[in-house]
Amino acid sequence: MEWIERFNQAVQYIERHLEDQPDYQQAARLACCSAFHFQKVFTCLAGAPLSTYIRRRRMTLAAAELQQGGRKILDIALKYGYASPTAFNRAFQSVHGLPPSAAQKPGATLKSYPPIRFQITVQGVEQMEYRVEEKPAFRIVGLAQPLEQDLEQNFTTVPQLWAKAAAEGVIPRLIALIEGGTGVPGAPGGIIGASVADSREQWKYFIAAATDQPAPEGMEEYWAPAMTWAIFPGKGPMPQAVQRLEQRIIAEWLPDSGYEYADGPDIELYLDPNPAESRFEIWLPVAKKENRK
Repeated sequence: MEWIERFNQAVQYIERHLEDQPDYQQAARLACCSAFHFQKVFTCLAGAPLSTYIRRRRMTLAAAELQQGGRKILDIALKYGYASPTAFNRAFQSVHGLPPSAAQKPGATLKSYPPIRFQITVQGVEQMEYRVEEKPAFRIVGLAQPLEQDLEQNFTTVPQLWAKAAAEGVIPRLIALIEGGTGVPGAPGGIIGASVADSREQWKYFIAAATDQPAPEGMEEYWAPAMTWAIFPGKGPMPQAVQRLEQRIIAEWLPDSGYEYADGPDIELYLDPNPAESRFEIWLPVAKKENRK
């Protein structure tokens, strides 16, 4: 399948550049999507962030060289992109559970992570409801936080922003913006979590609401472009229910849907604030697939 093969080509590019620094933008170009969406799809399909995969592969190769002997630990650290023995030691221990010096001893137990290759598997036992809708551009206003270009680093940033929003009473203020306006046609109606990582803006995460009201002090605005959205309803305990549905969308729906990721924000729409049994929608920016040969 073309979609899967493009991602395998991107992984092959990463494998060729483990000894220097893989360019996420180049990998994404090979996969025909943005760097943000490439990392997100990779994480869902591989079960680990791209940066974790790269670290595991480098430490697998480094361990093999250490056991062969004849090279200094610092030389191997430099070969795989670590400028200091301390950073290399930390990365090596995170993968193998022992320091590089111990890996050189006979009988050392190490871990090996082979290269990934994606393939089609039989899934989709559970039904998945969705609708595809064309929407006009709409404006959101809310609390914003810059995102790192390496998605793994944002796994703590986004929850911290939600904690800040709860502590500072941001959610009631967003609800007031919704109720005080005249409505935004076609926009998500509720509290929004939006990952804005298109090519025109700095990557940011918003906790926001669609509104025509002025942005209060301390909040920012963003205009989501007019585009096509694939919208998936879900419910369940948070955040596990959202994470599971996102993984199913990417692994089960997207490959055979006739659509691919478009250059737009990823949106989570929260319709019920109860974290034990939340109701929500995932809005995926999509475009019809082009035949690339």
